[in-house]
Amino acid sequence: MRILLTGANGYIGKRLLPELVDQGHYVVACVRDRDRIKIPEYLNASVEVIEVDFLDPSTTTRIPPDIEAAYYLIHSMSSKTDAFDRLEAEAAHHFVDAMDGTGVKQIIYLGGIANAEHLSQHLQSRLAVEHILRSAKSPVTAFRAGIIVGSGSASFEIVRDLTEKLPVMITPKWVQTRSKPIAIRNVIQFLIRSLLKKNMLGKSYDIGGPEVLTYSDMLNIYARVRGLKRRIIHTPFLSPKLSSYWLYFVTSTNYNLAVNLVNSMKVEVIPEENEAAKLLSIDLIPYAKAVEMAFQKIEADAVPSSWKDAYASSAADINISERVKVPEHGCFTDARKGLFHGPPDALIETIWSIGGETGWYYANFLWKLRGLLDKLVGGVGLRRGRTRRNDIEEGDALDFWRVVLADKSQRRLLLFAEMKLPGEAWLEFEINPINDNACELVQTATFRPRGILGRLYWHSLVPAHHFVFNGMLRNILLDASKRSSGLNESVNNRRDLSGGDVE
Repeated sequence: MRILLTGANGYIGKRLLPELVDQGHYVVACVRDRDRIKIPEYLNASVEVIEVDFLDPSTTTRIPPDIEAAYYLIHSMSSKTDAFDRLEAEAAHHFVDAMDGTGVKQIIYLGGIANAEHLSQHLQSRLAVEHILRSAKSPVTAFRAGIIVGSGSASFEIVRDLTEKLPVMITPKWVQTRSKPIAIRNVIQFLIRSLLKKNMLGKSYDIGGPEVLTYSDMLNIYARVRGLKRRIIHTPFLSPKLSSYWLYFVTSTNYNLAVNLVNSMKVEVIPEENEAAKLLSIDLIPYAKAVEMAFQKIEADAVPSSWKDAYASSAADINISERVKVPEHGCFTDARKGLFHGPPDALIETIWSIGGETGWYYANFLWKLRGLLDKLVGGVGLRRGRTRRNDIEEGDALDFWRVVLADKSQRRLLLFAEMKLPGEAWLEFEINPINDNACELVQTATFRPRGILGRLYWHSLVPAHHFVFNGMLRNILLDASKRSSGLNESVNNRRDLSGGDVE
């Protein structure tokens, strides 16, 4: 079956795509920026990527007319709080117009539970999108989910940030809000198993896990699973605005997203009872088990997607392809070179591990201070970390940077700054081979200033740049040398065991 998957590079889309291929389907992956999605090589024969922006109806002509089913997973929650509902409605109308020109037999939509009398702007928007989709000629199957629990999901990462970082939590009133959190594995099962099921066409189903829990319950269960002792003190005095700041400074959310999350967290999201799980033979996973499963992915460094990699984490909306070419005119640069005696692979491994828990190889306290200052002026700070410990892809968030190029074959890593700056900044690492046993690492910071403030900003940091960037280059080369020694020792040990050369 030919399936259109919108939001293919989002949190749900990245997990749904390989499952659809495993079921034998051909997937047309719909994204706004082709450079932000990397299709695994084993999926290439069954996946086609097209660039479509549903806020620009002229691009919808790229959708093939022979689509048989479509998933609508587009979400604009990260936009400014007074704009995202209008953008979501506009995108949904354009999607309906595009689908009416195809042979699609079913539209499957994932929205939010909307049973409360007073809904947040976010949940109102989710419900409005569902109503718009139902104006399409094709039948719609809508699943309304509450809190989704999985490695990299926004709700899981917020609970993780709060519980891991705060032994004592003074929490706002909304932590007593009830919900039925659902494991990401169950969500994917609902989306897959409902495909062209006749008894699902034209229906809406609330979906949730098997337990009714408050946010306080979730924090306590998470702590128990992780073997942590935590104390939660409830107070009615934290206003929604203060709660938003609390989430913003303690977790990895941006402020706009924190506001929308707090507004949604005040609303109880208890699913209405229905037979969807029974009809689709789905065993609902308890919250504690969902947390354990999430950490299995995290500990195996196999997190397939994270909300932090979405532009929702920075409230930015850049086109990666427009940032790959680093400007040369009107820019300030700090370029440093270092000679590395060893295989390029060891140097690549070191560079590809930068950021997150590894840090920036030198003066990490200054990087943390810069991240804190960024948070204070409304930026993303350093708390996003990285999705995987030892691998990065184009489009990934990396602390307060965005990966715009990560090409091991070209031996080049290019990062674009998403921190608050009076200009634009890039950080690039490029490895140039000299011979079989030596190569040169070129580390370049580029800044394109915006006005006189941008120029003053750069010049004020020149001494710090000399200190930080020189130390970073030196320690990258040192770390790579240690990795190279480890690789050589490993090879020698394998030779000793095998009695000959390694193939």
